[in-house]
Amino acid sequence: MTDPTPFQLQDFLPYLLNHAAEDVGQAFGRIYKDRYGMLRTEWRVLAHLGQFGPMDATQIGTMARVHKTKISRAVAALQAKRFVTRDTDQDDRRRARICLTRAGQAAYADLAAIALDYDRALAARLTPDEHAVLLTCLRKLGCDLPSP
Repeated sequence: MTDPTPFQLQDFLPYLLNHAAEDVGQAFGRIYKDRYGMLRTEWRVLAHLGQFGPMDATQIGTMARVHKTKISRAVAALQAKRFVTRDTDQDDRRRARICLTRAGQAAYADLAAIALDYDRALAARLTPDEHAVLLTCLRKLGCDLPSP
């Protein structure tokens, strides 16, 4: 049986989610690009290391949902900026542990504070109830996100 409702792209949930993510992500992206010359994947690597501590590229890629090749490029760029170090894992020499340097920690602290303000400004566009429902719904749709 065919649904009588025609497909409407502007009401397609993945389309709406993508547009919302792009709009809010690009606005924040201008901030980390202007302040630190970072690209999106570099910010994501820095943020994951800042919040969760040292990890290898595979762990970051899994959490950030970014291919390991892109993570490796981002790590190389962050190394060039002196924001991260890469040390060979003593237990498995094929792996490298990636850590924030002091400069990386400072950049993370700066951007995390800006991110909190940015998040508050976005949340202020919604009522408290709308914000709570949105977070609940997004967590349900992205069921493997780390819990706060």
